[in-house]
Amino acid sequence: MDVEAFVSVHQPQWDRLADLTRRQRRLTGAEVEELVTLYQRVGTHLSALRAAGADPVSIGRLSGLIADARGAVTGAQAPVWRDISRYFLVSFPAALYTSRRWWVTIGLLFYLVTAWSAWRILAHPEVLDSIAAPTEIQQYVDSGFESYYSENPAQDFALHVWLNNAGLSAAVLAIGILVVPSILILWDNAIGLGTAAGLMIGHDKGTLFFTLITPHGLLELTAVFIAGAAGLRLGWAWIVPGARTRMQALAQTGRATVAMAIGLAAILLYTGVVEAFVTPYIPSPLRVVIGIASQLGFFAYVWILGRRAAQAGETGDIEEQDAAAPISA
Repeated sequence: MDVEAFVSVHQPQWDRLADLTRRQRRLTGAEVEELVTLYQRVGTHLSALRAAGADPVSIGRLSGLIADARGAVTGAQAPVWRDISRYFLVSFPAALYTSRRWWVTIGLLFYLVTAWSAWRILAHPEVLDSIAAPTEIQQYVDSGFESYYSENPAQDFALHVWLNNAGLSAAVLAIGILVVPSILILWDNAIGLGTAAGLMIGHDKGTLFFTLITPHGLLELTAVFIAGAAGLRLGWAWIVPGARTRMQALAQTGRATVAMAIGLAAILLYTGVVEAFVTPYIPSPLRVVIGIASQLGFFAYVWILGRRAAQAGETGDIEEQDAAAPISA
C-alpha cells in the first residue's frame, strides 16, 4: 500500500472527525450519526496504517484522534474505577499470560543458578574465604539474616523493600532492550540468593532461611522474573521483529511492557507489606502457608483471567485497546 496516497485520500475524513470531536456545541442527530460512522472508518484506517508500517508519528496522531472521538461518541469518559478494574481483570493478566513462556523460563533458570550457587558453597567450603571473614559469616547466620526483617519499624521497612524491589524490576525492564545488562542483573541476584541459602544451610539454619524467604520471596521473585522477561522481550523484538518492521515490533512490545509496570508495582507493594508485617511476626507454619497461597493465587490469576482475556484477543497493548474499544451510541 502507498502510505502517502492513503493518507492523502483519507485526510479529509480525519479532519472532519477531528472537527466533530472538538465541537463545543451540542451535535445534531445527523452529526452524531456522522461522528459514529467516521469513528468506525478511521479505526479501520488506523489498522491499515499499522499493517502497512506507517511512521509512528502518523500512527500516534491517528490513535489520539480515535481516543478523543471515543470520548465524544460515548458522551463521557468511562469512570476511573472502570479503567482500573479493566486493567487488573483483563489487560494485565492478558499481558502476563501471553508472555508466560518468557518469565517461567527465566524463573527456572534463575532458580537453577541459585541452587548451583548454594551447592558451590556447601560442596566447596573454601569458597567461604572469598565471601567474608569467618566472624562476619558467623554473625550473619546467627543473627544478621533474621534481624534484617525486624530491625526497623515495619512501615519504614515495607517502604524500603518496595522501593528497592521496584527499582530492581524497573532496571531489568528498562534495560532489557540491551539484553546483556538485564541478564547480568538477574545473574547477580541469583548468585546472591544462592550464597545466602548456602551459608544458612551450611550452618544448620536452612529451615530458618526458607521460612523467612517463602512468605514474600516466591511472589516477589516472580515479579522480578516478569519484569526481566518484559525487558528481554523488548530487546528480542528489536533483534527478531518477525513479519513486522523493527519499529512496529518495538512499539507494540514497548506499549505492552509499559502497561505491565503498574501491575508489577502493585505486586511488589503487596510483597513488601508481607515482608514487613508478616515475615517477622507471624508463626513460621502460617507465614509459609501465606507465601505459598499468594504464589498459587497469582498463578490462578494468570491462567484463569489471563488465559480468558488472551483468548478474547487481548495482548496488553494499551493502544490497541483504545483503537478497538466498543462503540455505544
